[in-house]
Amino acid sequence: MATSKPMATSILDGVMGLVTPEMQHSLAARLGESPTTIQSGLGTAAAALLGGMLTKTADTGFLNQLIGLVSGSSGQSILGSLSNLGSSGLTGSVSDIASKFLPAIFGGQQNQVASVLAQRAGITSTTASSLLQTAVPLVLGFFAKMHASRALNTSSLANMLTAEGPNLQKYLPAGFLSNLSSTFSGATSKAVAAERVVEDKVKGTNWMAIVGVLVALLVVWFVYRALQGSKVSTTPVSTAATNAANTVSDAANSAWASLGAFFKTKLPDGTELNIPQYGVENKLIQFLNSSQPVDPATWFDFDRLLFDTGSATLQPASNDQLHSVAAILAAYPEVKIKIGGYTDNTGDQAANLKLSQDRADSVKAELQKLGVAPDRMEAQGYGEDHPVADNSTDEGRQKNRRISLRVTEK
Repeated sequence: MATSKPMATSILDGVMGLVTPEMQHSLAARLGESPTTIQSGLGTAAAALLGGMLTKTADTGFLNQLIGLVSGSSGQSILGSLSNLGSSGLTGSVSDIASKFLPAIFGGQQNQVASVLAQRAGITSTTASSLLQTAVPLVLGFFAKMHASRALNTSSLANMLTAEGPNLQKYLPAGFLSNLSSTFSGATSKAVAAERVVEDKVKGTNWMAIVGVLVALLVVWFVYRALQGSKVSTTPVSTAATNAANTVSDAANSAWASLGAFFKTKLPDGTELNIPQYGVENKLIQFLNSSQPVDPATWFDFDRLLFDTGSATLQPASNDQLHSVAAILAAYPEVKIKIGGYTDNTGDQAANLKLSQDRADSVKAELQKLGVAPDRMEAQGYGEDHPVADNSTDEGRQKNRRISLRVTEK
């Protein structure tokens, strides 16, 4: 006869208490990771989901819809699926719930969230994405058990999530929760409209209209701010947070939002990338696959790199694009490139030239760390030369502050 487990001291403890050794080892075998890594990754994924839910505790409509999802036959179905979660993965209605619950929490950018989790847990983005999906029935299953033992209401659910906040900190990158909360604050009325789609699922209608462009942009903002926060150690928090907020807000909302939808593409070596439609990665791949010859005038501008203001230090928000470009170069081993650094015409010309060289060198160094041989790359700073836009406007100066890439051999 099974003995009852003691009451979990936190939501996250309760969620992870649903992970049996059999489930842990089955997931490890299926995903090609160690059981210890799986346990850590699941904890991080569950914490991220709970952090997303924490931002919605002021919305009683969402809380009511969540309670409806974990009560009755729907909750029992989720609980019943847990025994086969490790060996079979998500199947049937539970798979459908997971595929649509994640956009309800993170918008259409759960791949970017998975990248954050991958860095934190030391796993690949693909494994992080799988664990994020696996965490959905675990989190919902915990609340289904809670509701079955003592009916939840919006007040008790909100209080539980709020009290859980401090416990989530140790599983997530520094600043993750505060950045997530600040991103969604002030946008409650707009987010509520998207979240109301949860009710449609409970009633059997379609969840696929779950998130509009606004929520997607907000989540992009939070992800990159969370990434920046994970790097902070001894830097004064107020200064770092202010710089990150200003830089990321401008870049994400004005430039990154114009890159189009993310899609998956497979490289010649079998590597699969998730890249934006109009991003530099897709342009580079198309060029390498074309018969277009190498041309000294053909440059490709990086479009998701961020540096600290006046510095050659790359912000962690740049990691996704750097990893993608490194993967492309690995898949095309004959390709050699030149990295060009540029500034606007503000300030001292000599200082601008040095900064542009330092930034080009920094990108080269990061690509080298990711496995690109140094003899396949050269870097040169051009300072304020070769502007691509009008330096008399803020928008033009922003476009001129760039890092570009030119294929020298293919």
